[in-house]
Amino acid sequence: MPTTRVVLPEAVVADAAPSWQELRDELRTPDGFPPAADAEAEAAARSPELPALDRTDLPLFTVDPEGSRDLDQAVAIERRATGYRVHYAIADVAAFVVPGGPLDSEAHRRGVTLYAPDRNVPLYPEVLGAGAASLLPGGDRPALLWTHDLDAGGEVVASDVRRARVRSRRRLTYAEVQRLVDRGTADGGVALLAEVGRLRQARAAERGAVELPTPEQEVADGPDGRPCLVFRAPLASEGWNAEISLLTGMAAARLMLGAGVGLLRTLPSPDPREVASLRRSALALGVDWPAGAGYAPVISALDPNVAEEAAVLTLAARLLRGAAYTAFDGAPPEQPAHSAVAAPYAHCTAPLRRLADRHVGEICLAAAAGREVPGWARRALPGLPAVMDGATRRAKELERAVVDLAEAVVLAPRFGETFDAVVVERGDRHGVVQLRDPAVRARCEGDDLPLGEAIRVRLVSVDVPGRTVRFRPA
Repeated sequence: MPTTRVVLPEAVVADAAPSWQELRDELRTPDGFPPAADAEAEAAARSPELPALDRTDLPLFTVDPEGSRDLDQAVAIERRATGYRVHYAIADVAAFVVPGGPLDSEAHRRGVTLYAPDRNVPLYPEVLGAGAASLLPGGDRPALLWTHDLDAGGEVVASDVRRARVRSRRRLTYAEVQRLVDRGTADGGVALLAEVGRLRQARAAERGAVELPTPEQEVADGPDGRPCLVFRAPLASEGWNAEISLLTGMAAARLMLGAGVGLLRTLPSPDPREVASLRRSALALGVDWPAGAGYAPVISALDPNVAEEAAVLTLAARLLRGAAYTAFDGAPPEQPAHSAVAAPYAHCTAPLRRLADRHVGEICLAAAAGREVPGWARRALPGLPAVMDGATRRAKELERAVVDLAEAVVLAPRFGETFDAVVVERGDRHGVVQLRDPAVRARCEGDDLPLGEAIRVRLVSVDVPGRTVRFRPA
């Protein structure tokens, strides 16, 4: 499922500091690293093992959100006579972590990096995750270097992966890339990222993939001086960059399926009843959904800048429930595909932030070279799905808490007011409504709420510390 990002003012973050710590306690998130894990990370950071293959000649650059230091990926793209060559360097975390050692054990306990408004809970100590293993510009780093050859239409002709020494030249933000492209001042690499990204988006649409541009929610000062919740649409540059990651994830899946061993990220096709429910909600919100139209083209065409369409995008995340990590060793899984990607797919491009990616990278290196998978990576496979599912669940709970707090902050001054809403879920004596404005999805008490229909609701309860709001039919 996509991540819902929420931007909170510093004052709100500071006021809610006790709530964030309480939430971390609820989720049993680690606070600091064990001394042995810290010591291993410090030692590894001082003397990293650099691969013999030297590709520091590549003009690699990173593209990430503002302020990021855990840089997993760097890209360089060149035009060829028959299409393009994409170089994609992925941080080689395995070069720093001893299998079965204190740092590896702690990473298995954490699973993923958790992001909160006040501070993050990283997968690895900062000396690695934001230092020696991160693809920060200006220094040599060990990396898994993927090379993808694409034809003129953006289709993959060949893919390869091997260990290499790399050096990122520039650290760019999504906003910087967008400005360079929009102004026509982007150099070759950045301009080609946009060009290849658009081609890959077109190929994704042809496959029937779902592009879910989940809007960023921001608490801001409204025109009346009260806080309001507004949507910020993802930049096009985020989509272009994501396509390179998706391209690599699909290549990784092909390699592992060919080798008969690996870890896929799978997702079954959505339940037709869920699609029908989403269509009813979309029509009730005034969003066009022609009869007989599939959900993929409709959802992919929605504009997060339009409040009603942004609300549908938020609801559409329900169609992506059921994503799982699927390990196999021997026969491939019966259902190897990820329905939103419309192809087999694997997580392999964020090893600083996801445990599984380090293992997938090792399997892909072995498959590409035609050699045996390292024993530590193979032995870990059966247990990784449970580890990653638990870690992903904690991350989603934290994400939901951030959204809930933002909604409570926005609605607190509006206690007792009535709002236009649509019933998007119905249960015993209560349901869930999606407000038209502000962009809030919340519990609504009442019997026989009309699913998919527009109603007026009154805000009857707001608890900012508890991160809850409740409505009743007006």
